[in-house]
Amino acid sequence: MRNKGISALVCGLTAGAAVLATTAPAAAQTGQTGPRPTGTADIREQLENIPGMTVVSVTDKEGHPFYSLTYRQPVDHHRPGTSGTFTQRLTLWHKATDKPTVLYTGGYTLASGTTALTKLIDANQVSLEHRYFEQSRPAGAAGKDWSKMTVQQEAADEHRITKALRTIERGKWLGTGASKGGMTATYHERFYPDDLDAVVAFVAPNDANNRDDSTYERFFKTVGTKECRTALNAVQREMLVRRDALLPKFEADAKANGQTFHETLGSTDRAYEFAVLDQVWNFWQSGTAADCPTVPDAKKAGDDELYDWSKKHGLSVYHDAELGTNTTGPYYRQAATQLGWADLKFKHLKGVRHYPDIYQPNSVLPPAMRGSYNNSTIADVDRWVRSRGQRIMFVYGENDPWSAERFRPSKRDSYLYEVPGANHGASIAKLPEPQQSRAVATIKRWADVQ
Repeated sequence: MRNKGISALVCGLTAGAAVLATTAPAAAQTGQTGPRPTGTADIREQLENIPGMTVVSVTDKEGHPFYSLTYRQPVDHHRPGTSGTFTQRLTLWHKATDKPTVLYTGGYTLASGTTALTKLIDANQVSLEHRYFEQSRPAGAAGKDWSKMTVQQEAADEHRITKALRTIERGKWLGTGASKGGMTATYHERFYPDDLDAVVAFVAPNDANNRDDSTYERFFKTVGTKECRTALNAVQREMLVRRDALLPKFEADAKANGQTFHETLGSTDRAYEFAVLDQVWNFWQSGTAADCPTVPDAKKAGDDELYDWSKKHGLSVYHDAELGTNTTGPYYRQAATQLGWADLKFKHLKGVRHYPDIYQPNSVLPPAMRGSYNNSTIADVDRWVRSRGQRIMFVYGENDPWSAERFRPSKRDSYLYEVPGANHGASIAKLPEPQQSRAVATIKRWADVQ
């Protein structure tokens, strides 16, 4: 399992921001209502006339209005009249109705940055918060019914938003996102292929067969150099061999940081092992081959050197405040039931693990959020992308573990690019020529811009 952003288990929380977004202006980030930018009255009126849409505030971002919005959604799109509703948060950065629009989902909470794609085609941008994250969660009993936290339900949310806002923004619409956001954009395209004119997905994992993790195993046997792989594996093993000496350091850090584990992983010992299991994945997710010389000699390094290096290079702590219903917790529910996870064998850790079955998403969920896995939806999306998907671009990193199991696009004006040596921060800007120019030209053609 990995934290695709916080650690290896959460897909793309960091990647979505780092690959695609830059920091938004302070007013846009806080959502504080300031002086209304010039020329916003007509757009605001149109937004307010959309049934279920509420304009929370409007601020100025680089001379254009930035709208903070909420939109009323059915809890269950299959039973919209009887399931109740919730409000989904989103924003609209509006430049002109005839410009293209980028629909950006990070796959988690609401991001207010500007995507690289938006800059490339000088587009309007709609950003939205995934259902059941942060404030986009039903109140009361419905908010505890995790059966409505599905790929199909979120795709239906995005479909309704796209349909509503295309009455205002009439140019081409391109979906985008990184990691879990890239997955989400692809799912939207699969279930509502008429909504968007194209999709550009970055480092989007595709665990179409959750029972077969051989692709991940091959990745960790071939990434980087043999010397680097051997050194990383040795450090990971030594962290468990020296558990008695290093666990007190982990516990002291947890106490100092106010981190607890009783609601999810259950104990500091379980949390420590889980963090160690993520180390090598996280090293490659966030680092590069240039970091290999920093790996200490596992047998010669003292306890402090080993522990301090690990904290800076992949020892990611899973704790109650960032799990459950909080922050990344809903992701694990999705991983446990639909998205899948990498159940690595860790053969080099034989004999030093205490919890052989711990490396899976239900381990970091409270009992009420746990679920059973069914791969039918993800397998369906995989087949559709391979055979019928049109105008979809995937960008992956050569040395990114999340990029190991990837989408394979059809030949219907769809493309896959791999950035040499790149980690989970792979982007079009890091592609070598002539691939970069080809990718940019394709996107501009899709967006109908020069």
